[in-house]
Amino acid sequence: MNLSTIDISIFVIYAVALLALALYISRNENKHERNTEDYFLAGKSLPWWAIGASLIASNISAEQIIGMSGSGYVLGLAIASYEWMAAITLIIVGKYFLPIFLKNNIYTMPQYLEQRFDNRVKTIMAVFWLAVYVFVNLTAVLWLGGLAINTISGVDLATGMIFLGLFSLAYSSYGGLKAVAYTDIIQVVLLMFGGLMLTYISLDLVSEGNGMFAGFAVLTDDLPGRFDMIFSSDNPHYADLPGISVIVGGMWVMNISYWGFNQYIIQRALAAKDLKEAQKGIAFAAYLKILVPFFVVLPGIAAVILFPDLNRADEAYPSLMTLMPVGLKGLVFAALIAAIVSSLASMCNSVSTIFTMDIYSHIKKNRSQTHYVKVGRIVSILALIIAMICAKPLLGNFDQAFQYIQEFTGFFTPGIVVIFLLGMFWKQMNSVGAISAALSSAALSFLFRAAFPELPFMDRVGVVFLCCVAIAVVCSLVTKTQNSEHESQTVSLGDVNFETTVSYNILAAGIIAILTAFYSAWG
Repeated sequence: MNLSTIDISIFVIYAVALLALALYISRNENKHERNTEDYFLAGKSLPWWAIGASLIASNISAEQIIGMSGSGYVLGLAIASYEWMAAITLIIVGKYFLPIFLKNNIYTMPQYLEQRFDNRVKTIMAVFWLAVYVFVNLTAVLWLGGLAINTISGVDLATGMIFLGLFSLAYSSYGGLKAVAYTDIIQVVLLMFGGLMLTYISLDLVSEGNGMFAGFAVLTDDLPGRFDMIFSSDNPHYADLPGISVIVGGMWVMNISYWGFNQYIIQRALAAKDLKEAQKGIAFAAYLKILVPFFVVLPGIAAVILFPDLNRADEAYPSLMTLMPVGLKGLVFAALIAAIVSSLASMCNSVSTIFTMDIYSHIKKNRSQTHYVKVGRIVSILALIIAMICAKPLLGNFDQAFQYIQEFTGFFTPGIVVIFLLGMFWKQMNSVGAISAALSSAALSFLFRAAFPELPFMDRVGVVFLCCVAIAVVCSLVTKTQNSEHESQTVSLGDVNFETTVSYNILAAGIIAILTAFYSAWG
């Protein structure tokens, strides 16, 4: 057992305080019979600061902290491209995507596809997202979270996963999205404070007590390759981050899909009071995103010096936590658990939302709002149980879980992005084109992977995306007479005013300037 009594006490205080806050928020809102809008969209009442904090808390989980830190251990700072480019992507989402989604008054991403296309497209994508959330995202978060608990405290991995699942359900299943979003404010503050403290101490240890900046200088001197932002073709890790393609290629497709069309991310913005509040929340999240590599990737690079002989790269972050002093270790451990349970709660809430609103409510129509909320809670529990059972068989043999997630989702991401982008911004896109893009994405991805195994997966994503665009356009034009009436009536590009406030444009310019400086410094 690596945690002292003080560390355990700090963690227990955090857990009890979080549960008390969640219950208070849930009781405070329960002035009438809770309906689906209350449970799944927080009554559409979230302010910008709750939206931004919850976006980051939901995003930064075990696969982000432990997985990306492990990738930092192997690849270096270049893996931060995912984070810094995400900041720009969020600005794009806030300006162009959110106005369309909010004007369509949707609960879920599949619901938009039903409005824009038809029930077939909605059902295909709903089933796909349910499978990905349960068998990829939930399993990864549980597995890496259990691994961290095992490394830090010595608790059995399976026991750790069960604890995480029960903890996330305890504070989220009753109050729904509102309980998750408001507790995420506490979570993200603790997460960033604990993460930055871990970075400070790790760099101080690297410099043998001479301070954080001296430690950073040691890393840049001793491990210069870990600070290359753009890999050359002869780099052994070029396949993971293929050079300039990181900036102009497939990573854009991955980021747009994740931040623009991912239910458990975009659901926070759908729960905003109005468009202006949603956009401010998105901009706030973009600024927070810039900070993430400093407390996730940098510790992974420091672990190369502090723990040069790790068996698995994903052990880097948990191993660093064992070096923390008594008291601070408990705080950092609480921050890590905060990230994990926040993401678990968000994913479970999104799984229950998609299943209940897009599948179950169409099978069992005209049931009471209380009935649908109850079904949503049951689905959350079942999703976690399935993920726990599948976690070890699916992830037990992978060294870098973050790269595994990107590789798997990369098979389907190009088609998703094509369906939404053409659906929102091209009136001629129809359901035949959408289904063709979805099926072609998977088929072409597997084909390219088999035929060109040396092609980096990110380049493959970009190539498949272009192919899917061509296929969707051709299929839509050939079958344009099959457009249904509701396809032409759905809100899309021409129906939305994209005028954006001056302050939002200034925020966007600031983010781009900061990221340009980072790339110039480490390019």
